[in-house]
Amino acid sequence: MTQPASLPDTLRIALCAFNLARGGPSRDSFLAAIDTRLTRARDEGAALLVLPEYLSEAFLAWKPDGLAPTEELAYMAGEAEALLPDLRALVARHGVSLIAGSVPWPDGAGGHLNRAVALLSDGRDIVHDKLALTPFELDRDSWLLTPGDRVVRFEFAGLSMMMLICLDIEMPALSCLIARDAPDLLIVPSMTSSLAGYHRVFGCAKARAVELMCSVAVCGVVGAAPGTTQNDTNVSGAALYIPCEPSLGYRGVAGEIAPVDGTKGEEPFLIADVPVAAIRELRAGGAEVWPGNWSADKIILART
Repeated sequence: MTQPASLPDTLRIALCAFNLARGGPSRDSFLAAIDTRLTRARDEGAALLVLPEYLSEAFLAWKPDGLAPTEELAYMAGEAEALLPDLRALVARHGVSLIAGSVPWPDGAGGHLNRAVALLSDGRDIVHDKLALTPFELDRDSWLLTPGDRVVRFEFAGLSMMMLICLDIEMPALSCLIARDAPDLLIVPSMTSSLAGYHRVFGCAKARAVELMCSVAVCGVVGAAPGTTQNDTNVSGAALYIPCEPSLGYRGVAGEIAPVDGTKGEEPFLIADVPVAAIRELRAGGAEVWPGNWSADKIILART
C-alpha cells in the first residue's frame, strides 16, 4: 500500500503522568510547570504532549478557604477557563500540541462535564466529554457530573485521532462504535486511585489497540494535590500500546513506564513513537489474523 506523501512514518509523542503535588500554589506556578513539561517534550522531538484526567485537581492548591466539596467543580471550571488562553499561548510558543488533561466544564444546564481539551498547534481546540462516569462522579455530595454523548474523530499531523477518558476505555460498546472508523491514535487521559484501577484502564487500553488495530496512548495523574478533599491517592504510569504483531515486536508495547504513587515526587514521563505507516500497512492486509471491523450482529446468544 502506497502511503500519502503527507503521512509520517511515525509521530513522536510525550506522555506525562503529572504529579499533582508539583502543580504549585498559584496559576502562575502551574503554568510554569506546564511550560517545563512542554519544553521537555519539544526538546525530545515530540509533536504532542498528553496530560492526565483531572489535571484540574492541581487548582485546589490555591482554592479559597472554606470551599465545600460540592463547590469544587465550579471552582475548577472557572480556573480552567481562566488558564486556557495562557495554555494556548504556551502551545503556540513551543509548537507542541497539548492534550491539557481533563477539567470540569459547564454543561449549559447548571451542571458540569468532565472535559478533555486538545489544544493543537494549528490553533484548533478539540474536546471530548467523558461518557462513562464512575460512582464518584455521580455522587451528589461531592462531584456530580453530566455524561457526554459523542466521540470526536479529528485529524492532526496526518493522523486521525480520538480521545476517551479513563472509564470510557473499559466500555466494549464504545470499542465497537469506534471500530467503524478507527483512528490511528486513541488518546486516554486517566485518574486511578489504586493499582486495581490502573490495571483496569491500562489493560483495556492495550486490548483496544489489538481490537482496533491502532495505537493507544494512556497516562494518569500521580501524587495528590495540596487542598484535595476527594483524591488523596493516585497511582498511574504512562504507556503507548500497539497491535500485537510480529512486525511491531510481538508484545503490543511501544513504550511503557510502570505505575507509581508519586509520594516520593516521581512523575513518569514517556517519549514514544507512534508507528503510523506500519500499522496502516497492517490494516490494509498485513496483519496475522485481524478480521477488521468484525461485527457480532448475526451471532445468536443461545441458552441451554
